[in-house]
Amino acid sequence: MAPARRALLLNATPPPSAPERTLRHTDFDLEPFRQASDARGAWQVVTTLTPVAALWSVVAWLGRAGLALPGLVVSLLPVLALLVLFSARTFSLMHDCGHNALFRSRWLNRLVGFLFGVINAIPQHPWSRGHAFHHRHNGNWERYQGPSALVTLARYQALSPRQRWWYGVLRQPLMLLPGGFFYLVIKPRLALLLGSGEFILSLARRFGEAFSARGWRALAALPALVRDHRSSHWYTSGELADLIANNVLVLASWLAMAHWLGAGLFWSTYALVMGCSAAIFICIFFVQHNFADTYAHGSADWNPLSGAVEGSSNLELPALLHWFSADIGFHSIHHLCERIPNYRLRACHERNAHLLSGARRLRLADIPGCFAYILWDDTNQRLTTLAEAEASMVTVAVAGA
Repeated sequence: MAPARRALLLNATPPPSAPERTLRHTDFDLEPFRQASDARGAWQVVTTLTPVAALWSVVAWLGRAGLALPGLVVSLLPVLALLVLFSARTFSLMHDCGHNALFRSRWLNRLVGFLFGVINAIPQHPWSRGHAFHHRHNGNWERYQGPSALVTLARYQALSPRQRWWYGVLRQPLMLLPGGFFYLVIKPRLALLLGSGEFILSLARRFGEAFSARGWRALAALPALVRDHRSSHWYTSGELADLIANNVLVLASWLAMAHWLGAGLFWSTYALVMGCSAAIFICIFFVQHNFADTYAHGSADWNPLSGAVEGSSNLELPALLHWFSADIGFHSIHHLCERIPNYRLRACHERNAHLLSGARRLRLADIPGCFAYILWDDTNQRLTTLAEAEASMVTVAVAGA
C-alpha cells in the first residue's frame, strides 16, 4: 500500500458506531417456557407436603418420647429447621398458584393455592390479588412502596427525631421475625375481626339514616346496603369468602394440632416455624427490589420493562436454597412473565441471560446491605439510606447556620 494512502487510512476518523438499540419485551424468548405441566406441578406438591406431614409426625413422636426439656429442644432443632424451609417452599408454591402458573388449569391453581394458604395461615386469594398489584407497578415507587412501606426522603426528613428513629427500628432486619409472625398468624384473623366490626357499624349507621327518612320501609333497602358496603380490609366478595374460609380452616387446624401434639408443644414449635419461614420469604422479597441502584422511578417516567429487569435482583443461592425457594431467585424473568412456572424459570433465565446485563445479581453476602435502602429519593429517582438522609440534613443545617 502506498505510504500516502496508508497515512490517510490511519488518520481517518472511524465511522460512527450504530446507536445502542433500546431493549424491548419482544427481544426476550419467553413463550416456550410459559406452558405449565400438571404432572410437574403435582410432583412438586407431593414432594413438599409429604415431608411436611412426616416432620410434624416426628415432632409428635419426640413429644411423646419422654425426653427432658433440654433433650427435647436439641432433638427438635433439626426438625424445626427443615419445617421452616419446607414452610417457605409451600409459600413459594402458593405464590406460583396465585399467578396461575403451577398447573395448566385455573381451578387447580385456585384449589391448591387455597390449600397452601391454609397451611401458611394466610388467605391466598386476597394475597395474590395484592401481589398482582406489585407486579403491575414494580419499579414505580410512587404507586407501590414495597413490603416495608417506604416513605420519600422529603417526608422522612420532615418527621420528628423520635419518628425517624421509630421508622428505622421498624425496618431493621431483626423485625422480620415478629413481623413475619404477625403477617401470617395474626393479621388475617385481625382483618376478619376488624372488617366484620366495620361492616356492622357501617350497616347500622346507614340503616339508621335510611330508617330515619323512610321508617320501616327502609328494610327493603337492606340488601342493597349490604351489597354496596366497601370494606377497608377486603375489596371483593371473593376475597371475603376466601378470608372467611381460610380463617375457619386455620382455626380448626390449630385446634386439631394442639389436641394431637399438646397445646404447649404445638404453639412453641408452630410459632417458631411460622415466624422464621415468613422472615425468609419476606427477606427474599425485600432484597429482590430494595438494593443499591435499583430502578426507582415515579409514575410520570416509569417504564415497566426497566422495572422488571433493573428493578428486580437475581439471587445467586446454593442449589438447595434455590429448591426450597422454588427458583424465585431468577426474579427478573419472573417479572417479565409471571406465568412462567417456577420449574421453568432457570431455563428461561439461561436462555435470556445475554439480555439481562442490566439486572443486579446478589450473593448471600450482599443481602444484609440491602436493608439499608429504605427511603425513596423521588427527586433523584433512587433508593437511599437513613445514613445518607441524616448526613444531608446535617449538611443543610450547617449551611443554614
